[in-house]
Amino acid sequence: MLLKIEGLLSTADVARIREVLAKMQFVDGRATAGDAVRDVKHNLQITEQNKELDECRQLIANALLKVEAFNLRVLPRRMLPMMFNRYDVGMEYGSHVDNAIMGGADPVRADMSVTVCLSNPDEYEGGGLVINSDTENRPPFRPVAGTAVIYNSTTIHRVEPVTRGSRLAAITWVQSFVRDEARREMLLELSELARWARGVATGSTEAMKISKVRANLMRMWAEL
Repeated sequence: MLLKIEGLLSTADVARIREVLAKMQFVDGRATAGDAVRDVKHNLQITEQNKELDECRQLIANALLKVEAFNLRVLPRRMLPMMFNRYDVGMEYGSHVDNAIMGGADPVRADMSVTVCLSNPDEYEGGGLVINSDTENRPPFRPVAGTAVIYNSTTIHRVEPVTRGSRLAAITWVQSFVRDEARREMLLELSELARWARGVATGSTEAMKISKVRANLMRMWAEL
């Protein structure tokens, strides 16, 4: 599953976040990298905590949780606070799979990965987010600032080398109520069917049955 949310953040939101990030110190991203990715991770990130950064993290999280498509596709149970990273010229993140468990003292199972772009594509060259797929050959993602790209944490992905400028982004990982991707897809399709049925036959037995099946499957599969 891949979801692209354009306009997640307004121009003003992006400007505010970038204003805060400009005052922060970025450190070598390898400091928090596991053994499996340390040799391929070459970027900068912010590790400090303060009120302004927390406000930026919360702003992005709140925006995501207001998007219906995000809630229906991801079924978010828990989400780690946003991390902010930067890729300068020559930096990249080679092909890797995100760790199954992310976070320190309060970890989550990483079911879905989220990248929120904070730089416009004319501000840098290279730096595309490449997400491998068994069924599609997708071009690298270099969307406008404020766009979110959400994808399965099980996929191999990478960030291409930056050859001009700097690429800023916020990233996080989400634990879903339903860990199995196929089951999440089924629940999404049932949600879409239920909406269609309500539109063509509001109050019908058939519409109610679709909603009932979805609710009961969620009851069977959800992890609390």
